[in-house]
Amino acid sequence: MKNKQSLLVLFGIALLAGGIIACGDPSSTSNGTSDSAVDSVDIARQKTAASIFRSMPAPGDPSSPKAVLGKKLYMETALSWNNQLSCNSCHMLDKFGVDNLATSPGHEGKNGARNSPTVYNASFHLAQFWDGRAENLTEQAKGPILNPIEMGLPSEHAAVQRIKGIPDYAPIFSLAFPNDPDPINFNNIASAIAAFEECLQTPSPFDAYIAGDLNALNPQQKEGLDLFVNKACISCHNGPGLGGGLYQKFGLVKGPYWDYTQSVGHDRGRAEVTKNDADEYFFKVPSLRNIEKTGPYFHDGSVKELAKAIEIMGQTQLGQTFTPEEIASIEAFLGSLTGELPAFVKPLTASN
Repeated sequence: MKNKQSLLVLFGIALLAGGIIACGDPSSTSNGTSDSAVDSVDIARQKTAASIFRSMPAPGDPSSPKAVLGKKLYMETALSWNNQLSCNSCHMLDKFGVDNLATSPGHEGKNGARNSPTVYNASFHLAQFWDGRAENLTEQAKGPILNPIEMGLPSEHAAVQRIKGIPDYAPIFSLAFPNDPDPINFNNIASAIAAFEECLQTPSPFDAYIAGDLNALNPQQKEGLDLFVNKACISCHNGPGLGGGLYQKFGLVKGPYWDYTQSVGHDRGRAEVTKNDADEYFFKVPSLRNIEKTGPYFHDGSVKELAKAIEIMGQTQLGQTFTPEEIASIEAFLGSLTGELPAFVKPLTASN
């Protein structure tokens, strides 16, 4: 019931926003549109977008002792059973936080069941992982280290001993956790990684636009924004992450792709966490920030092209068939969400 109520409210916002964006200036004529009319439509569009999406919260401080430690741990291969994998192996900082694979190989070369989501801008999501099983970034950081398919360490103790066996870490942990008599512990390892990930934000041209720069988007991107709002994409993809703020059923309206959503691995989604059949096929709505860089798409990584993902979303989630021109404009708008990688992660690769 809560999900349905949220959707009704958000659809109402979409309709209201559509009405605002559709408004023109009375000074426009059949022979053309005056500059003041264009300005008023653009200002209305910008204000509507700012109210729906909002500015990102302030990022963490990458120079803080915890974040500095977390950056080192993020790249640390000793936290994997074979001493070859790090957080960065699947969530590559120089590739917008992903590996661009459908699913990622673990320490034995076996692939996981779900696509590796980006770590950029994840700090303001309602929860972590596709099924929301981790409440925050600290809990999320613990998962892959101990996952038998992913990094494969057998216990928290094993992780701690690996780090304690590297002399460089002792002074850095003491600086990051000055009040802890035994700072190298599993919770602090995860907490430091989370502190670093809280710094990973990518402001984009769209952020400049909602802040008031009406020239930050080109005409096609603005047309795509109008479609994104008026077609009710914002019923799920809203807030500063343009997603990441709620769970939604994949196959909400069914449509021609419903068989597809059930066939790939029979992933029950959030129901695997809650053990509630009502949550079957529910997943955390992914953020659309940097989406043109973070394919392949969906929880199973089964769709390679962003345009195809837009088409599937329209039909399966909204019951709408977008025209090729509409898909192109929406894709152009999504391109405005591609941000600049933070200077403090350049250049970082798995070998650093």
